[in-house]
Amino acid sequence: MDTIDGMNTVIAVVETGSFTAASERLGLSKALVSKYVGEVEKRLGVRLFNRSTRRLALTEAGQNYYDRVLPLLDEYHSMLDDVAGEQSQPRGILRISTPVTFGEMELSPRLPGFLQKHPDLNVDLQLTDRMIDMLEEGIDVVVRIGSVDDSNLVARHIKTYPLILCASPEYLKKNGTPHSPRQLPDHHCIIDSNFRIARQWPLVKADGTMQTVEVQSRVAVNSPRAVREITIAGGGIGLIPRFIIEDALQEGLVKQVLPKYTTLEFGMYAIYPHRRYLSRKVRCFIDFLVREFGE
Repeated sequence: MDTIDGMNTVIAVVETGSFTAASERLGLSKALVSKYVGEVEKRLGVRLFNRSTRRLALTEAGQNYYDRVLPLLDEYHSMLDDVAGEQSQPRGILRISTPVTFGEMELSPRLPGFLQKHPDLNVDLQLTDRMIDMLEEGIDVVVRIGSVDDSNLVARHIKTYPLILCASPEYLKKNGTPHSPRQLPDHHCIIDSNFRIARQWPLVKADGTMQTVEVQSRVAVNSPRAVREITIAGGGIGLIPRFIIEDALQEGLVKQVLPKYTTLEFGMYAIYPHRRYLSRKVRCFIDFLVREFGE
């Protein structure tokens, strides 16, 4: 076993919390992960983990090893990049997590171009709208639309996405077009339950005056793409990120409601662990996001 392999294996076990999850992250068998950890412990003469049939607990020595090894590996990989220079290509598996709708509509169509530019790189794209633990799940970079609350992570702002109010021409013909926020409670509104605002929709005039309207709704759904489809089908007025509804606007399937007012904006962020060294594959992907989506 190479010393670097042993360090990487221990780090993976600590961050994922199990030999099984570490083996999935590293692409090794569970038996080999266990063997590598055992060899590191034998070489050091200390136990890094307390093992039982139910759980794996890090010892004080294990925590000390993890804390000391992380910066050493950062320095090692930084040295490799410096020696190889800009001629070296990113390689290996890049694990990316994105919201479902963004991943399907925006990122997926652009991935072939990214992969063509980096032939030694493979992508594992995981689409989910839940909050994830990057370290535990072995994710290299998260693309998040919304707020970032974890101070232990680095968040690189890429773009801002505005939300707009839309409704289908058929719905507006049948129910009338609202000309002020005060008229919104008279309409059926479609709630995206991912939003913390729920039925309290904030609207801002051109002069900066904001008012919050409590809207009425018969349907709530935890998917902006579903809100889009319900809106197009005449189900009511939807509050939707513009990038999701833009094509329907262009095709006349929906019309913007209260266009003189603005509402929420969501930031798009590339998120990665708070470490000094950033791997070349992550740096290349963030550069790609800035080129493709940056303002």
